Amino acid sequence: MAERKPDDETDAERRRRRAQFLRERAEAIELRDRVKPRRARAARMRQQMRMRTFRW
Repeated sequence: MAERKPDDETDAERRRRRAQFLRERAEAIELRDRVKPRRARAARMRQQMRMRTFRW
């Protein structure tokens, strides 16, 4: 069976792969936050400051 080129990939396959990647990424971030709570808190604070200073 021939390998399919990335150009032949359907939107559904791409969305499915992207959803899987985002799930794994969220899981990894959650794990890191549990392992290093101080770093997670600092990251949340930085994100809050970024959002406060963001201009629409």
